Amino acid sequence: MSNEQRSGLSFTSPLAGEVAERSEAGGGVSFAKRPLPNPPPQAGEEMERSAQGEREHTEQAAKKRKQQPRRDKRDVHGWVVLDKPTGMTSTHAVAVIRRLFSAKRAGHAGTLDPLATGCLPIALGEATKTVPFIMDSTKTYRFTVRWGEERDTDDSEGRVVEVSDARPTAEQIEAILPRFTGAILQTPPRYSAIKIDGERAYDIARDGEVVELQPREVEIDRLDLIEMPDPGHAVFETDCGKGTYVRALARDFGRLLGCKGHVSALRRTCVGPFGEDEMISLEQLEALCDRAAAGEASLADALWPVETALDDIPALAVNRSDAARLQRGQAVILRGRDAPILEGLVYVTVAGELIALAETGQGQIVPKRVFNLAGLTGSAGKEKGM
Repeated sequence: MSNEQRSGLSFTSPLAGEVAERSEAGGGVSFAKRPLPNPPPQAGEEMERSAQGEREHTEQAAKKRKQQPRRDKRDVHGWVVLDKPTGMTSTHAVAVIRRLFSAKRAGHAGTLDPLATGCLPIALGEATKTVPFIMDSTKTYRFTVRWGEERDTDDSEGRVVEVSDARPTAEQIEAILPRFTGAILQTPPRYSAIKIDGERAYDIARDGEVVELQPREVEIDRLDLIEMPDPGHAVFETDCGKGTYVRALARDFGRLLGCKGHVSALRRTCVGPFGEDEMISLEQLEALCDRAAAGEASLADALWPVETALDDIPALAVNRSDAARLQRGQAVILRGRDAPILEGLVYVTVAGELIALAETGQGQIVPKRVFNLAGLTGSAGKEKGM
């Protein structure tokens, strides 16, 4: 039958009669317009509706977060000398300080192991330009060595790899210390942040691969045995330079003495100009933030000025005209009989405010790093005349 012939035929649904009968029985109410009950959801439909509900909930939560006011980041310049608690990574500590100050920029001046406590200088804002000067400065550590076990991390968090029943005497320990002072070659721990072909050594070690690190020259200015609280432990203090690993010292002490050893406690007491007196605990800092929010204190009291990191560098004061040139990156000629005779790196100030790090020589000042200290700046130590 052709399409034309089909279109000319009338078609009656087999349900038409049933619908008419029910309509008459129902008092003239049309059955066709009566709402039908929803069929029970199939398993796939139920999962889809559940997923859709989760998406809607997530979208609503995201909208609420967007509607909540965000704390604006601000310009904060100076040093926070954190007394880092044990168990916290240096990276986490920086994140916490940055959040407390709502600072735009932050960074630390030398990693402190999670196991360790003590001095962690954290630079905010323009102070980050002076981080290399703190990293290159002398550091002081007080640490405890536990004899009888060598561990793969060279501290108490690692796996025991060798043991010994021998215990050294104070005289035996004192006898080897001169071999670890001055310029020495030291092999860093396998679990360290040193990069090997772009990967951190500790990541390679955690993957079970063999880590081969080459000895490096480090400088140890002082190394003293402080006490031996019991035959299994000894407490030391050391002043050392950049790149020295205290964990490696403990490992090498144990090997040389034939008794094995690892660091069981470690505290950094000083980094460059920052010592115990300059440190502030996380609890003290959080309390200060609460008082500052109530208008009872200032966060500047916990910030050390940017130039504190430059204590070992000569200062040079200039007039405002010369300061303006230096801040534009232009050199300044030193003229007249009263011109300072300086050679090398200086930090430049105007009216007591840091404006630049510069090289002096051949009668001129050439700016190397320029500082813009607009915003919150550090005032800690100023009442002491520092």
